[in-house]
Amino acid sequence: MSEECNHNCENCKIDCESKNVDFRAKLNEHSSVKKVIAVMSGKGGVGKSLVTSMLAADTMREGFRTAVLDADITGPSIPKAFGVHEKAYATEYGIMPLKSRTGIELMSINFLLEEETAPVVWRGPIIAGTVKQFWTDVVWEDIDYMFIDMPPGTGDVPLTVMQSLPIDGIVVVTTPQDLVSLIVEKAVNMANMLNVPIIGIVENMSYYKCPNCGEKHEVFGRSHAEELARKFGIPNVARLPIDQKLAEACDAGRIEFYEGDWLKDILKDV
Repeated sequence: MSEECNHNCENCKIDCESKNVDFRAKLNEHSSVKKVIAVMSGKGGVGKSLVTSMLAADTMREGFRTAVLDADITGPSIPKAFGVHEKAYATEYGIMPLKSRTGIELMSINFLLEEETAPVVWRGPIIAGTVKQFWTDVVWEDIDYMFIDMPPGTGDVPLTVMQSLPIDGIVVVTTPQDLVSLIVEKAVNMANMLNVPIIGIVENMSYYKCPNCGEKHEVFGRSHAEELARKFGIPNVARLPIDQKLAEACDAGRIEFYEGDWLKDILKDV
């Protein structure tokens, strides 16, 4: 592989041994997944798992069969958000995902650990291999939309997911701070390098709406969502407020019962 490799084999003119290698992992023969959307960010702590959960819940309410693959192996948040704490089990066909109360299929490393709080102290290749197994070994039953809660950053695991799974589009999550916006550009550039379309950008904790006067206050600084969207030609923008009830729903494992219309523009292109 060339030292100048950008992992975009489709438009590469360099003849190397990796160019003709198919990195795509094979879906379990008993599974059916029609569309895969990855939710990623340049750094952790911006609300990526929250956005993933809300996208899945909103899509489920539209009448589609929905799933969430939790690819954040070292920091899984999906089980907590949906209030699912049982253990997954295997059959002769593969590992069976767990289901939320509204029927969303879920798979996370926490469903395979003896203790939910046990740290996953694994090196990158093992983590990446585990994510691929969530695609190859889990029986996803007739799924219309799968949302992947990606690990933060642009390292080995996000690269493996984007090369190994048939990602149809990406939703990028950010917050208003200048530093976070700068890091988001790395995630956007990574998606562009791998020729994966970006569906939209979601700015979490974008503002606080006063319950008395209705005025919006940008607590963490001026929003950069529209600016980033214009710069990179991203078609859809959503801004999530600082909302105590939203945070409480997530902490209580009831995120799928919280309804809001903030992501409607993102969902129309999912």
